[in-house]
Amino acid sequence: MDLTMTVTTERGRIDRVITDHFAYVTRSQADKWLHFGLVTVNGKTVKASYKVAEDDQLLIAAPEPTVLSARPQDIPLDIVYEDDDVLVVNKPQGMVVHPAPGHPDGTLVNGLMYHTTLSPINGVLRPGIVHRIDKDTSGLLMVAKTALAHQGLAAQLKDKTTTREYLAIVHGNIKEDTGTIDAPLGRDPKDRKKHAVVAGGRHAVTHFAVVERFGTYTLVRCRLETGRTHQIRVHMAYIKHPVAGDPLYGPKHTLPGNGQYLHAATLGFTHPVTGKRLEFAAPLPDYFEAMLVRLRRGDFN
Repeated sequence: MDLTMTVTTERGRIDRVITDHFAYVTRSQADKWLHFGLVTVNGKTVKASYKVAEDDQLLIAAPEPTVLSARPQDIPLDIVYEDDDVLVVNKPQGMVVHPAPGHPDGTLVNGLMYHTTLSPINGVLRPGIVHRIDKDTSGLLMVAKTALAHQGLAAQLKDKTTTREYLAIVHGNIKEDTGTIDAPLGRDPKDRKKHAVVAGGRHAVTHFAVVERFGTYTLVRCRLETGRTHQIRVHMAYIKHPVAGDPLYGPKHTLPGNGQYLHAATLGFTHPVTGKRLEFAAPLPDYFEAMLVRLRRGDFN
């Protein structure tokens, strides 16, 4: 699958030019193509540091994309609740929710497909998935087993009638006991892998309350009013209290671990068939609890 372009107004490193021009191409993909000599400029292979010039002719011999599909896999799952229509699962840190480039299997969806039938809404890669949490965020997710349940749960998310509360360890000592972050979110114009507070972005509101202070860190409970991509991570970084351990939005000097200290602790919704209000809570993972013990002990002050 050859990709071609002629440089007109673009300038700078070729890896950045490629990702800017072809919106669906990630930086890592461009770097791999350059590393393996799949990119030529005016008939000659170039490195990622090459700076394009006007009228340069780029040819990318991109490999054919792999067609992804989810298949059932016998993966242990922590099922908190299940009936004929819905399921609530406690996802561990490190598990991807559904197959995607770089994560073709071993995901929550693969395990759910082995365990039960799922709503066909969202297609073959995200059956039953009504909302997502990040790979390195742990906690509760609601899953639809039928199309009717899926539509009902999705409507509640849209109408903001679900309850979604997270516990997070964040950098710094938050002076206020409570607060609200009302700031629109969109794709970061400087880094396509990130989201940011941007003018004209999608409406996003996060409410937070301090649970415990540790000097240089704070444990907070965050309640989502909206559910944008990376919302809590971006909002907390926006007010200068990024989530500890966050490799994307936090500082390099942070708490040790395998990702952000963010846990979807509480989930509530109205059953889409019975009309009964359901509320669930998931205890903090062991690694999270162990870090709180160390913070109370003053290990990181």
